Amino acid sequence: MEMSMEEVSNKLKNLHSQGDPLNKKKIKKSDPDLMKHALYYYPSWEHALQENGLN
Repeated sequence: MEMSMEEVSNKLKNLHSQGDPLNKKKIKKSDPDLMKHALYYYPSWEHALQENGLN
């Protein structure tokens, strides 16, 4: 399933607000689609978090 940049952003913020860990290793395992799409829209996972105010 394709995700828009906005959907990636919303999903990151939802996970964060639920207190889920957002480290790369965990997301790669628990939500590989989110990881794949985040890296499509952002140069790095860290950048995706930073751009969404989650660092």
